[in-house]
Amino acid sequence: MKIGNVSLKNEYILAPMAGFTDLPFRLICSKMGAGMVCMEMISAMAITYKNIKTFEMLKIHPDETTVSLQLFGKDPLVLGEAAKMIDEYPFDILDVNMGCPVKKIVENGEGSALMKDPVLAGQIIEALVKATKKPVTVKIRAGFDEAHINAVEMAHVAKESGAAGVAVHGRTRNQFYEGKADWEIIQKVKESVDIPVMGSGDVTDIESARRMKEETGADGIMIGRAARGNPWIFKTLSEGKEYKPTVEEISKMILDHTDLLVIAKDEYRALREMRAHAAFYTAGMPNSAAFRREINQTKTMDEFVRKVMELNELH
Repeated sequence: MKIGNVSLKNEYILAPMAGFTDLPFRLICSKMGAGMVCMEMISAMAITYKNIKTFEMLKIHPDETTVSLQLFGKDPLVLGEAAKMIDEYPFDILDVNMGCPVKKIVENGEGSALMKDPVLAGQIIEALVKATKKPVTVKIRAGFDEAHINAVEMAHVAKESGAAGVAVHGRTRNQFYEGKADWEIIQKVKESVDIPVMGSGDVTDIESARRMKEETGADGIMIGRAARGNPWIFKTLSEGKEYKPTVEEISKMILDHTDLLVIAKDEYRALREMRAHAAFYTAGMPNSAAFRREINQTKTMDEFVRKVMELNELH
């Protein structure tokens, strides 16, 4: 798969997820076989204000696979300026978020609110294409609501404005992540534009990935929520055979993830964030509810590590 002048090693992509696709998790998914990893969405305005925390989020590890950096905003001039400021950073693709359904983002006219204004969306894409040497992609939804399914129109706007690819989540903004994703709209987008189209929504395993390819013709497949606590999904998809990690592998991955978070952030933040990650890693395991209760009560990293190591004894 190729986006602009960037070649991906395969078509399976870690979707951008706020609070999840930070450097440690991207690095893990890269090592598990993801063809591309997407960063958490980053405020273009915060970049232009030179916000320190925002620039911390821009860090990229040399061992990551192809990296997509996603900006959000609503002002073409601000987005263009932000793109110029970070153009020398070692990401490969610049993506613009036009799909985030979160209330405060939408009420500010950003994210999926841009689905309601294709003209402004086109101006934003043109500003980014002009500002960066990297290929520009766009992440959209089926539409803002069921009465306004306009992903095909938005894909045309993206193509005509210079975008090198488009990712389509098969749900409307009003659906958030509920209900079934509409793969037919992904197929219609694929049939209507001659740039790479990435499908997103309801791919959780080999079978659903195969069906999405067959039913939509999508060039790439984005994996979001199904990757939380399960980076092995990229090993499964890239190698074409189901991979089920052992309890020992899961506990080791939790500890490796913890170490990466400590290095990238600090011990306090790592402990707080790993409680959530560990809950996903152990979902469905026997006694996982009791394990989650116990790790949520841990006060120190030593306690947390000890509880994780006890997983092997419990199973």
